[in-house]
Amino acid sequence: MNASGPVLWSGVHVAMVTPFTPDGSIDHAEFVRHARWLVESGADALIAGGSLGEGSALTAEERRTLVRDLVGEVRGRVPVIAAVAASRTSEAVRQANDARAEGAAGLLVLPPYVYRGDRRETSAHFAVVVGSTELPCMLYNNPPAYGTDVPPDQVRELVAELPNLTGVKESSGDVRRITALRTLLGDRVSIAVGIDDALFEGVRSGAVGWVAGLANAFPRESAALFGYCREGDTARGFDLYRWFLPLLRMDADPKFVQQIKLVTAEVGFGAPRVRPPRLELSGPERDAVLAVLRERLARRPVDSAPARAP
Repeated sequence: MNASGPVLWSGVHVAMVTPFTPDGSIDHAEFVRHARWLVESGADALIAGGSLGEGSALTAEERRTLVRDLVGEVRGRVPVIAAVAASRTSEAVRQANDARAEGAAGLLVLPPYVYRGDRRETSAHFAVVVGSTELPCMLYNNPPAYGTDVPPDQVRELVAELPNLTGVKESSGDVRRITALRTLLGDRVSIAVGIDDALFEGVRSGAVGWVAGLANAFPRESAALFGYCREGDTARGFDLYRWFLPLLRMDADPKFVQQIKLVTAEVGFGAPRVRPPRLELSGPERDAVLAVLRERLARRPVDSAPARAP
């Protein structure tokens, strides 16, 4: 699928979890089944191999096969986005090339794993990776998780150099960054909210997309919430947001992978299995997540999906 940056980065982009079998290998059949349900339930795009997808625990070939799975399943109905992240710039370039070869529509480009570079090094990494491909790219800024911050003025420098850098996933938690990016860049880049519990505020500040985590388990509610926010329906949007918030806050927790995988498994997709060094939730941690889920399900809105825009 070919799509321009603004079209590609608009809407709800589900950062998919990666299901594993009991022996630790990827459960490709379950991954595809989950993807099919997400698209049918209102997802605007699917992301493979991101932070929530345990990208740091996947091999290069596994990343490639996940993109292949999604492209083969969705067959152009929604864009497939490949997350690109590695400890070496050259490996990130390889991932970008692999994703394009498998039919990805765009790339979500993360800063380097492990090493926390300074501004010059970080810009050089993004410039090489984004410059190695013709695919539209979204820069992923998440200083709490990766220890590397790319402030708005640095994004402006990169955008001036890289015509295919057309999106920013802003996960700093500071919605003022969205306003700053819009002030500096106008419509040159599309901004996506990168933390679930900042969605309402982020869209009101000008974000046009949402890289969503809890959408793995609640795609219909996620599509409805984004639609209300985009359409300016504050009353219905805030009502749904208020119901959703205890779940959305799991996306901002250090154990967001384990929590979202558990919730997704509870609604019928995949299993809570994670790859070490992560371990499944147990004891009070697990009980607390399930208690929140059950309480929210007991109050689940009857009709949470507005008509989708054509």
